[in-house]
Order: sequence, then C-alpha cells, then structure tokens
Amino acid sequence: MKTMLYASAATIAVALMAPAHAQDTVKIGVILPYSGQFADGAKQMDAGIKLYMKMNGDTVAGKKIEIIRKDVAGPQPPVAKRLAQELIVRDNVDILAGFLLTPNAMAASDVSAEAKKFMVIMNAATSIITTKSNYSVRTSHTLPQVSATMGTWAAKNGVKKSYTMVSDYGPGHDAETSFQAALKAAGGETVGSVRMAVANPDFSAYVQRAKDLGPESIFVFIPGGAQPAAIGKAFAERGIDSSKTKILGTGELTDDSALANMGDTALGVITAWTYDHNHKSALNEKFVAEYRKDNNGENPNFFVAGGYDGMHVIYEALKKTGGKTDGEALVNAAKGLKWEAPRGPMMIDPETRDIVQTIYIRKVEKVGGKLVNVEFDKVENVKDPVKAAMK
Repeated sequence: MKTMLYASAATIAVALMAPAHAQDTVKIGVILPYSGQFADGAKQMDAGIKLYMKMNGDTVAGKKIEIIRKDVAGPQPPVAKRLAQELIVRDNVDILAGFLLTPNAMAASDVSAEAKKFMVIMNAATSIITTKSNYSVRTSHTLPQVSATMGTWAAKNGVKKSYTMVSDYGPGHDAETSFQAALKAAGGETVGSVRMAVANPDFSAYVQRAKDLGPESIFVFIPGGAQPAAIGKAFAERGIDSSKTKILGTGELTDDSALANMGDTALGVITAWTYDHNHKSALNEKFVAEYRKDNNGENPNFFVAGGYDGMHVIYEALKKTGGKTDGEALVNAAKGLKWEAPRGPMMIDPETRDIVQTIYIRKVEKVGGKLVNVEFDKVENVKDPVKAAMK
C-alpha cells in the first residue's frame, strides 16, 4: 500500500491502463487543508463547491458527479503529491481540484502532468503554476494580476512612494515583484520592503518596522485564513492611521474577518481584488443569498467564489466533451471558455489556461454602520502580466 501511495509516473501509467470505473460517474478529487492554520479557507472553498452543485445539480452530460475529499493539513507539497497520486491510482478520479496553497498546487501539478489528468486550481495564485501541467486551468487569480493592477493604479492616482510587506513564499514574492515593477513603470518608487514568515508570524514587529520609516504608503500581501485578521490587529495596535499612511493591498487584507478585528483603523484601506459579496449584480445577489441560507448567514468570500467558479468550468467542460473525461479533451474544452460569474465576466485564456477577469479597486468605508469594501474603480479584462510579458 505504501508503494502504491508513493506511486511513480510509471505506476500511474499502469493504473491508467486498467479498466475504467463506472462510466456513469465522474470522480473529482479535491485536495484542501481541511485542518490546520488554513482550515477556514478550505471550508469556504468547499462550501463554494457544494453551492454550485446544489444550484446546478449533481449530474452533468449524463454523468453523476462524485467528490472525494483529501486533507493536506497545510502547505505540505510531499503530502499533496502523495494525495494526488492516491486519488488517481486508488480512487480512480477523473479530475483533480481544489488547491488553496501554491506549494501544494505545484506538487500536484507534477502528478497531473504525468497522469494527463485535468486539474482545476481554485485558489493558489503564484503565476507559474499553470505552466507546470498542460492539463491545468485556474479559476481564482494570479498575484501579479492583482498586485500589478494595484501598483499601476496607485502611481496614477497620487501614490508615488511605498513600502512593501509580503509573506515569504511564492505568492508573496509574486505580489512584491509585480507591485514594485508596476509602481515604478507608472512613475512611483519602493522605499523599503520586508518578507514575513508564513507560519504563525508575529506581525507586530513587521508593522513597527514599517511605521518607523514613515512611508507614504504600505502595500501588503498575506494569505487568507486567519492571517488577515492578525495583521489587521497589528495595524490597530501599532497605531497605523490610514488617513496619514495609505494602506494598499490585495483583497485578503480586508476580508470580513480582518475588518472585524481592525475596526475603524481599516477605514480608507484601498485594495485591488476580484470578488466581494458587496459587488452589485443580480447574479451576485442570488449567489450571496443562496450561500447565506446554507452557511448560518455568513457572507461568501473569494475562496467560495474560486470553488464555485471552478465547478462551473468542470461542468461546462464536461458538457462540451459530452461527458468524456480524458485530460486533453477536458482542457481543450476549457480553453477560451467565457461566462458571467458572481464576480463579473470571466474567461479562461486559451493560450495560458489562466483566468482573465475584472480587477476592482475598493476602499473600506462605513455603510449603514458597518465596514464595507466599496468598489469605486475597476480595470477590465486583466490577464496575468507575467505570462503576457513572456509572449
């Protein structure tokens, strides 16, 4: 059994030659950190998967959809790879999905490539992930897509100097590099930077270091889960006043849980992001209402949207293939796919297999006595700038 779980590419190939499972079922293996530091994000993404199936049924193209869930318990690439192999070899899944964290998505991409299995990345945001398997697509965002948009917008709107604070792993490096490059290209400059520990960091020291320099603005990237609330608390405790020092960031920074901890300190924080439950559209209103029904009145966030839209891509690809599940057929069906999502118009870039979407610029304001991310500007049809630069 241990040998099987650590299957090599050859073992996977042999397994794929075995008789297929019942042809009336499509098995989707979902790998998420259901326990540990990022469990809240996994729960929310899984809720998005469940909501899509509730609203659209559990059959598509005459096939029953079966979800098999695996807990990777945090950023653990070897475990993610083992789980992906196990899902393919032992559970005979047709599709790999989920992937909250970049290291896990990178590891599972190797398995997707070897086994030629369709893979839907529902959150992990490092730009290069989709280059690791020709059978993968992404339905969330890339950090350069969001951060470069923020950098360009900031410089064009009077923010010329910024200090950057990012988590010290792939997405953080992407966010730092792309924000700094875009800010510079638009006429701004970076006056300092710090990379912060990913696992249970003490944000207070990092925030104090930034405050001591007295920068005009601070750009922040941290992963979702519990960390936005923690850094929000650190900003509040260290007396960072967004009316004096502009706080810029990606959407994780002003997630609902972070706003609850930051209090009025969050007023004026500006973020670039893909989805917020306050987005004004009829489709999003329905989406939010349905989510609240099943989740104790909670609001959906970007993790939910990533899971929901990931299932949409899977369903639409299966419709186009007539239920065929081989990786090449499914990924070709997904290329160029366009749809209207709760967050707005979306497309899978047929060349890069990455997401193309609107990036919204939001400011935290008090509306009806509550802190809200209010959209006041947007940039449409944004592609991943890293891949665009490679062409």
